[in-house]
Order: sequence, then structure tokens, then C-alpha cells
Amino acid sequence: MVANAWRPPLEPAGVTRYTVTRYNEGMPMTQAAERMRAMRARRRARGLRELRLIVPDPQAATVRRRVAQQVARLNQAAEQDAMRWIEAVSEFDAP
Repeated sequence: MVANAWRPPLEPAGVTRYTVTRYNEGMPMTQAAERMRAMRARRRARGLRELRLIVPDPQAATVRRRVAQQVARLNQAAEQDAMRWIEAVSEFDAP
């Protein structure tokens, strides 16, 4: 066995691998919608499903203002009680 033989690094099982398809002149390129449909079908076959999330832009002034208003309305005692509970049940803070 060669001592310096290259080995791929160990990776978590959930890493998505992308395959690059090279098209030559004898094989026309598939339309984008068809490629996306095929990719979704391959992912569904692996038990995965696409999920799109639309979230407010945190850089927008209106969003920042709305968040600040909601934070100002929080009950500080209730929030501290919730934080105490979270810390009590948290596994990350355990020695």
C-alpha cells in the first residue's frame, strides 16, 4: 500500500452531492425545468423534499422597526422565567 495515497475526507451522511453533467454536441442540453424536475425526483427517491422559506428581510427598516416594537412589548419577568427553564433542561450546559 502506498503511504501517501489520497483518500477522500470523512463527511457527514447528510451532505448533498451535486453531479456535473457535461453536454457535448451529440447530446442536447435539457431544459432547466426538466433538469429541476429530474433533480426533485432523485431527491424524493432518497426521501428528501424541497422546502422553500420566505422570511422577512432583517436589513429592511420596516422589519427592524417591527421587531423592536415586539421586543419592547415583551414581559421581562416571563422571558426570564422562560430562559431559566431553557437553561434548566438544556443538555449543553451540563458539566
